[in-house]
Amino acid sequence: MKGAGATSIHVYTRSDACGAGETWAKFLGKKQEDLAGTGVYGDPGLADAVKNDVLGIGYNNIGFVYDSKTKKQIDGIRILPIDLNGDGKVDDKENFYESLDKLVEAINNGVYPSPPARDLHLVSKGKPANPAAAAFLKWILADGQKFVPESGYIKLPDERIRKEIEKLNSK
Repeated sequence: MKGAGATSIHVYTRSDACGAGETWAKFLGKKQEDLAGTGVYGDPGLADAVKNDVLGIGYNNIGFVYDSKTKKQIDGIRILPIDLNGDGKVDDKENFYESLDKLVEAINNGVYPSPPARDLHLVSKGKPANPAAAAFLKWILADGQKFVPESGYIKLPDERIRKEIEKLNSK
């Protein structure tokens, strides 16, 4: 793919089916099978391919772009900002990529769009009848949230947690 001037951009995509690929394809109005580029297996492989190629570009989950301890983008890889209002530049309101905390806030406030952000769900057919399953879901919503960022995901906002626990407690 040709970029500015005669510089060749190397596009990387996932060789295996994945949620990130499906979500980016949806953002672009396509299907995952339509994403062109060199196929690389898995999130770590795709991140490494982009990191090791100065002309590389791809997509990934934020857990492979930000360091969970420093909350900064990992050396050798950067997020390309999205011009959300289509005015041809990334305004201050659209520039929240400096830290993981700022990006998470933008996602939780609906500023960063879905897609490419996406919710993941645990589902059951009705309220879980098994008390252990219900207890596990409550644990995920309460104590389990502290493990979410280190796993590369985003903690749910407090109001959302409260509503979901309310659903589990209702008859």
